[in-house]
Amino acid sequence: MTEAPELPLQMRRNGFDPVEELAQARDGKGVARVMTPFGVPAYLVLRYEDVREVLSDPTRFSSAFRAGGIPGGATQVSEEERDALRSGNLIGLDPPDHTRLRRMLTPEFTVRRMRRLQPRITEIVDAALDDMEGAGKPADLVSNFALPVPSLVISELLGVPYAERAEFQDRSARLLDISLPEEERIAARWQDREYMAGLVARAQADPGEDMLGMLVREHGDDLTTNELIGVASLLLLAGHETTSNMLGLGTLALLRHPDQLALIRDDPARVEPAVEEMLRWLSIVHSLPPRTTTTEVELAGHTIPAGSLVLPSLSAANRDSSFIEKPDTLDITRKAAGHVAFGHGLHHCLGAPLARMEMRIAFPALLRRFPRLALAEPDDQVEFRLFSVVFGLKSLHVTW
Repeated sequence: MTEAPELPLQMRRNGFDPVEELAQARDGKGVARVMTPFGVPAYLVLRYEDVREVLSDPTRFSSAFRAGGIPGGATQVSEEERDALRSGNLIGLDPPDHTRLRRMLTPEFTVRRMRRLQPRITEIVDAALDDMEGAGKPADLVSNFALPVPSLVISELLGVPYAERAEFQDRSARLLDISLPEEERIAARWQDREYMAGLVARAQADPGEDMLGMLVREHGDDLTTNELIGVASLLLLAGHETTSNMLGLGTLALLRHPDQLALIRDDPARVEPAVEEMLRWLSIVHSLPPRTTTTEVELAGHTIPAGSLVLPSLSAANRDSSFIEKPDTLDITRKAAGHVAFGHGLHHCLGAPLARMEMRIAFPALLRRFPRLALAEPDDQVEFRLFSVVFGLKSLHVTW
């Protein structure tokens, strides 16, 4: 916790909560000057309506400039290399490139398609719980449940060998850890692309029934190899990092709110609104990648020059009292519709239906299997991943 003040303002937490300084900046000026994890200054946008405005307007707030998390000043990355890292990375593209790629992927992530996956996801969840129970207590919920479940789901969906999960999980963790030197994070990005290049080459030679195979068969003439690599890399990273951290943090949150835990365990009707409220309250993605203003803009009464980086704070927006009453209270009985945990507008998370499906299955299954689930370590010793771009837990030791 002593290192927390060194974090960028948008990543600082007090337990689950964004720090008071962030709330004061939101409720006061509404915009704050901060540094991005790559050491580039940006305007941090904090209010719910302003965040939605930024995310709704790719014309004034471009995602394409400095895309892929690589700042223009990163001397060890050439323009050609930056273009390669950018290719296929949906979160760093504007229309029409974004529109073209997203149109190809959207059919694979519809609610209807996710419902077809439900039986398999249930099998994966039950198998993970069987393994955890068989290994005995206490157990680390993160390594035994929260991480394996979404990792296996996205591996099967994409066609990534699950046996290689330790490698891609390690690369993902290094890529997202801002406490590491910039060179190491960029190296992890290249390693990830090299790994994906091998999988794409295999899919191009012999397309299977997974998503990579589908993209090769149905869109092989419309997608470059670099775009296939970029799309697959993004889906693998987002597909396991976000959901796994929601499962770990969500379980700890429920253990600290036993009355709400009981509702999810005992009443199926409570599960769907509970997932939405936990998404809002936890906001595991602190902020989205910076947008670049293409013209001078006004936000919260501030004039922001053209060419400036604008950073949308999801954690601050989701705790804005203008959006929801008593925003700092976790209340799974309310409707939290409209939260921006999955972003908003053009870049609303493509995998949101899959993430929701996994959580709606996993949380009640875990709580029903272990009705006496409890922490097996002192509550104040639970370690958070403070320096990760995706907020989470290092581990969570439980008993039952």
